Amino acid sequence: MRAANAVDFWRGIALITIFINHIPGNVFQNYTYSQYGISDAAELFVFLAGWSIGIATRGRDGVPEPALRTVLRLLSRMVEVYRAQLVITAIALAMLAGAALYLDNPLLVEWHNAGPIFSDPIQATVGWVTLLHQLGFFNILPLYVVLLGLAPAFVLLSRVHLGLAIGLSVALYAVSLVFEINIPSWPVEGHWFFNPLCWQLLLVLGFAAHEWRRSSERFLAWRRRLMPLGIVIVLVGAVLSWFNLRPDPLAVPEPRLLFIFDKSYLSPARLVHFLGVMLAFQAVFGLVQPRARWLTDQLAGLGRNSLAVFSVGSVASLGAQLIRFWTGGGFATDVFVVGCGLASLSFTAWFVEWRSRSPRPSSAA
Repeated sequence: MRAANAVDFWRGIALITIFINHIPGNVFQNYTYSQYGISDAAELFVFLAGWSIGIATRGRDGVPEPALRTVLRLLSRMVEVYRAQLVITAIALAMLAGAALYLDNPLLVEWHNAGPIFSDPIQATVGWVTLLHQLGFFNILPLYVVLLGLAPAFVLLSRVHLGLAIGLSVALYAVSLVFEINIPSWPVEGHWFFNPLCWQLLLVLGFAAHEWRRSSERFLAWRRRLMPLGIVIVLVGAVLSWFNLRPDPLAVPEPRLLFIFDKSYLSPARLVHFLGVMLAFQAVFGLVQPRARWLTDQLAGLGRNSLAVFSVGSVASLGAQLIRFWTGGGFATDVFVVGCGLASLSFTAWFVEWRSRSPRPSSAA
């Protein structure tokens, strides 16, 4: 088990924030940072995934591992994430069906785009197994599956020249943004909520930031110098969010995605705001860890086991939604469902690490 570090710490915060935000209308949602800015925890989660790829594809001596091992490592992780997506989607569908039966309310099977699974199971089953049909709030892991599929190309290209990888990523982002290119959903007409062709830029930037951090003193110096700019961006984002000031999609010029705050396409405003958040809060871990080591250890524990914690959090947030629907909600209900959910996230992180530490019986036994 590695010691607490800033990456795991921030990933733990992202996991908790995503869990709370996936329970719409709960009182604690008002205190997550997505309510005070243009971007939210999804950007942080993907950026840190790119940073982690930078760590994982180098040995302890800092030397890049062989190309074939990198490709197999990333594709293996992609399969692991894909498997997790299938499992939590199946559990979510069972929860919605079970709730519909228990509460005698057939409308529950329509929640979160689940209706086609029950009304048109043949096509919809093919759709959700191929990730073309996604449930609402269960659409981050499909994005991650595609990003991990693209990652070997960017990582290997960066070994030729990091600028080439970034340039290709920016070009793909710009073309997708300008021409509104996205992966279609099926059998329900539409497109992916998280457009991988745009969100890949955050993954590459996270990877590049890791590479620059380990090799460039100037990067570290400029990161510190730009902290005031980051604070200004965060303050501007807070004002825009507080007064709900957003560009009118019907009034902006073409290409309109360049000017609006669109999450699916990771519009430039969201990207700039997120980078401002990173600059503004870069010193937080170093300030908090000596003063609240227990807290940083807990958050880092969540971050170290992000896939398992995220999966449990997704299912727990749906359970919380169903309980709020059943009981009618309220402050006491919010305290109960969010408290139980956070406890389940902590238990999951502890359990995964306990399993990894526990000796396994020999084959002879």
